[in-house]
Amino acid sequence: MSFLEKRFGLEAHGTSLRTEALAGFTTFLTMAYIVIVNPAILGQAGMPVAAVAAATCLAAGFGSILMGLIANYPIALAPGMGLNAYFTFTVVKGMGLPWETALGCVFLSGIAFLVLTVAGVRQLIVGAIPRPLFSAIAAGIGLFIAFIGLKEAGIIVPNPATTVALGDLTQPTAILAILGLAVMGGLMVWRVKGAILIGILAAAAAGWALGLAKVTPGEYGLAALTATAFKLDVPAALRLNGGAGMAIAEVIFVFLFVDLFDNVGTLVAVTKKAGLIQPDGTIPRLNRILTADSIATIGGSLAGTSTVVSYIESASGVAAGGRTGLTAIVVGVLFLLTLFFAPWVQAIPAAATAPALIIVGSMMVGALADIDWDDPGVAIPAFLTVIAIPLTFSIANGLAFGITAFAILKLARGQAKPGDWLLFVLAALFVARFIYMGAA
Repeated sequence: MSFLEKRFGLEAHGTSLRTEALAGFTTFLTMAYIVIVNPAILGQAGMPVAAVAAATCLAAGFGSILMGLIANYPIALAPGMGLNAYFTFTVVKGMGLPWETALGCVFLSGIAFLVLTVAGVRQLIVGAIPRPLFSAIAAGIGLFIAFIGLKEAGIIVPNPATTVALGDLTQPTAILAILGLAVMGGLMVWRVKGAILIGILAAAAAGWALGLAKVTPGEYGLAALTATAFKLDVPAALRLNGGAGMAIAEVIFVFLFVDLFDNVGTLVAVTKKAGLIQPDGTIPRLNRILTADSIATIGGSLAGTSTVVSYIESASGVAAGGRTGLTAIVVGVLFLLTLFFAPWVQAIPAAATAPALIIVGSMMVGALADIDWDDPGVAIPAFLTVIAIPLTFSIANGLAFGITAFAILKLARGQAKPGDWLLFVLAALFVARFIYMGAA
C-alpha cells in the first residue's frame, strides 16, 4: 500500500485503493460496449470482426494503463466513437482506400500528434480553434453516429423523393433495435451502470432466442488478433500523390484534429468534475495526458483499430470517487481480461449494436448546451458544423464549414486580431479545399 500511496498519491487526493478499484470497475462497465460496437462498425470496412474486437480490448487496455502510469489521471482510453465511423464510411467506403491504408493514416496521425505534443505546437493549435466549435464538433459527431445507428437498425431508409424516410418498423431488425433502445433507455433512467452493454446483450439474446440472429462465433483464442495486428500499410499512405495525396492528408488531418478536440473536451469535463483543474483553469500534466493518448493511438493502429481517445464515460468513475491513475489502470486490466472473450463478439447481430450508436449519439449532442445561441457569430458557424457532419457524412466537411464561417463572421464584425492568424490560415486552406473539390 505504501508503494501505491507514493506512486499515485492516494491520500493526497482523498481516495483509497478500494475506492479507486470501484471507480475503475464503474468506468469499465459504462464503456465496455465499445468492445462490441467498434468491431461492428469497423467490420463494415471489411476488417475481421473478431480481430478488431481483440484489437479494441488490447488498445483500450494498453491506453488506459499508460494514462494511469504516465499522467496519473482517472481517464480511460479506447477507440473513439465517431472516428471509427469516419474510418469506415468516409475513408474506406467513401474514398475507396483499403482498410490497411486507413490504419496507416491512423498511425501517421498518432505520430503527428506525438510530435506536436512534444514540440509544444498543440497549445498553439488549441488556442486557434474557437471553443464553441469544440462543442459543435462533438454534437455533430453525435448526430453522425446516431444517423448511422438508425440506418443500421432499418428505422430510417433511403428515399429518392425525400432523401431519407421511415423504414418498416415491423421488420425483425427494426424490432430488435427498438427493443435494445428501450432496454438501454430504461436502465439509464434508473442510473444502472453498464446500461448500454446490458441493452446490447438483451437485444442479442432476444435475436438468438427468436431465431432472428445466428450465433456464429469465430475460433476461441487470441490468434484472432493476428488478422489485423501489424497489417497497417504506412508506405501506401506515404506513397500516394496528386489528388489521392491530398485525400490522405485530409484523412490524417481529421484523425489528428478530432482526436485533439475530443481529448480537450473530455479532459476539461472529467478534471473539472474531479476537482483536478488549477484555479487559473490549467490542467496539470496536460502534455503527459496527450502524450499517453498519442502513444495509445499508435499502439491501436498497430493492433488493428481506429484512433484511440479519452472517454467521457470516465466521468462515471470520477463520480464513484476515482481521483488518480489507479482508476485508469483498473479499467485497463479489465479490458485486457475481456480480450479472452473477444472472438465471440462477431455473434452479436448488427441490430443489437445499432441502439448503442443512437444512445451514445444522444449523449454527445448534449454539448450543444455550451454554445451561445444568442450570438450569431457563434451560432451560425456552430450550426453549420453540426448539420454538415451528418448530412455530408464527413467530419472534415463539418470542420471546414465551421472554421471558415467563424473566420468570415469574425472579419465581418471587425473583431479579427493578430493572434487569430492561424484561424484564418486554416480557413483559407479549407476554402482552397472546397475549390479543389469543385474542380476535381
